[in-house]
This record gives sequence, C-alpha cells and structure tokens, in this order.
Amino acid sequence: MKPYFTDDAITLFHGDALAVLRELPAESVDCVVTSPPYYGLRDYGEPGQYGLEATPAQYVETMRRVFAEVRRVLAVDGTLWLNLGDTYAGKGNAGASVGRTRRADRAELIPTRVNTTGEAPYKSLLMLPERVAWALVEDGWTLRNRIVWHKPSAMPESVTDRLATRHEAVFLFSRADRYWFDLDAIREPHTMEQRRRTVTHNYNPPNAQPEHRGLHRVRPEVHHDGHPAGRNPGDVWSITTKPFGE
Repeated sequence: MKPYFTDDAITLFHGDALAVLRELPAESVDCVVTSPPYYGLRDYGEPGQYGLEATPAQYVETMRRVFAEVRRVLAVDGTLWLNLGDTYAGKGNAGASVGRTRRADRAELIPTRVNTTGEAPYKSLLMLPERVAWALVEDGWTLRNRIVWHKPSAMPESVTDRLATRHEAVFLFSRADRYWFDLDAIREPHTMEQRRRTVTHNYNPPNAQPEHRGLHRVRPEVHHDGHPAGRNPGDVWSITTKPFGE
C-alpha cells in the first residue's frame, strides 16, 4: 500500500478507512484517535460514505466492521479514543440532505433524508454513541471511560423546545485489562482547596467540665491529597473548537 504522503514524522494513507485498515499489519499501532462521520448529519458527496446508511442499525454495523479491523491492528496494550456525536430522529420529509460541503455539482450522490421514526419517536435522540460503544463491548473491547467533551464554543442552535447541545462523548477503549496509560503526563496541579483540609476531632481533656465534654476542636490543616505530581484530571474536558475552512 503506497502512502499518500510521508516524511520523517508522519505517514499518511488516503482512502476508505476499512480498506486502508485491512492493509495494515496486525498489532502495528499503539494508539487510535478518531471521530468518524456522525449518522445522518452531513453529506460529503462520496459514494459509500459512512454516516448515510439507511438505518441507525446499519450505521452501528458499519462502525462494528471498521473497529474490528482497528482491534486487529492495535497493539495488545494499545488504546482507542473514539469521539461520536448523537442524532435526533427525523421524519425524512425534508428533501435532499446537503451538508456544509455544498456539493451541488455532484447532486446525484446526495441521497434523500432517511426516515428514522421507525427507530424512535420523532425528535428523540437515537443514542447512537452509546449503541456503537456497546456494540464494541460485545465484540470484546473494554470500555474504560465515557468522557464528556464540554464545548464552550459550540455552534448555536435555533431550537426552542429543548436545551442546546454543548457536549459530545469521547470513549476510551482498550483491548486488554492492562494497557499503556501515562496519567502523569496529564495530571493537574492541586488547588489550595484540594490541599487544605479541615480536621475535626473530639476535645475532651481530663479536667473538662461536664457541660464542655463532647465539644469539638476544629483545626485547619494543609494536606496533600493523592499523587505528588498532581490530581487526576477527570472525565469532563472543556476544549474550545476552532474553525477550519476545508
């Protein structure tokens, strides 16, 4: 398989993800970070593209096939980081689905919107990130984290009968129960609130009057909780998106 681009730092292959993965050697990749096209949200004007399957169930099966190959090429101690967004059930009566690519010159590749009300009531979330995640668990993946990606700069929504979406899911999968995970590289400094702990204990000196027995003495104490290199950053990440014109 010939690389599309290569230099001293990277090797880039260009093609259908499933086809390219099948050409890679087994257990040749240490880490996979990916965000496949979400279901029914955008048309890229290419035949056979992911995300425009006829039903949500078919989309889940597409993802299952792709990540079966990911599992094959991933090292036993490797990890998979998967970002997926959800979709609302639609009636499929809104005409052609045209994404931001605006491929009017290839209109024959733009399918009509899929009616997903057979899967869920109109306007209902389809829970596709969770469906894909569970399909991978059924295939033997270990799901270690469901990270909430909080998007402070999320796109505004004109909807008036629900709250605007401000987050997406990032799933951390592993092939095995022991895997490479460098937590020290992403630890956060302890704050003073975390370091300062109030210690309360009974205060009953031998000569205390009966009415004073059982009182408590409160003493602030500086305490270093956890690892000296910092705290675990947790599973809620606030990361601002940045525009990209391509």
